[in-house]
Amino acid sequence: MFNLSKFTISLFGIGFFPIGSGTIGSLFSIIFFFIFLDYFSITNLIFIFTLIFIFSLYAINNYSNKIKKDDASEIIIDEFLGINLIIIFYDFITFTNDLLMCFLIFILFRIFDIIKIFPANWIDKNIKNSWGVILDDIIAGVYTVITLYILNAFF
Repeated sequence: MFNLSKFTISLFGIGFFPIGSGTIGSLFSIIFFFIFLDYFSITNLIFIFTLIFIFSLYAINNYSNKIKKDDASEIIIDEFLGINLIIIFYDFITFTNDLLMCFLIFILFRIFDIIKIFPANWIDKNIKNSWGVILDDIIAGVYTVITLYILNAFF
C-alpha cells in the first residue's frame, strides 16, 4: 500500500522532481484539466475532487508516517486538489480566452499557495497531518476563485 500511496501523493512521481515540485504539480494539474475540460461536467469534477480528497487523506498519512516527515515536498496531490477545486467553478469565472484563464489560474494559485494568507498560514503551522497538507491548498484554490470572480466583474 505504501507504493500506491507514494505514487498517488507524488502525482505519478512528478513530486520527486528536484526543484519546484509544487509548481510542476500545479502546471501538470492545469494541463490535465485543460485537456479534459470538455469531458467533465461539474458533477464529474465534484466527484473526482471528493474521491481524490478522501483517498489523499489516507495516502498522505500513510506516506508521511512511513517516511517520518510531515508535508514532504514530493507530496503534490494537494496541488491537484486545489486546481480541481478551481476548475469546478471554471464555467462561472471564465474569460473569453481559455489560455489566459489557465495562465491566471496557475499564477494566482501558486501565489496564494506560496504566501499562505490566513487561515492557510495557521493551518500550515498548526495542523501536522494530511488535513493540514491538503487544506492550505484548498484555501489557495478558494482565494483564486474569489480573485477570478472579482477580475471577471471588471474585465
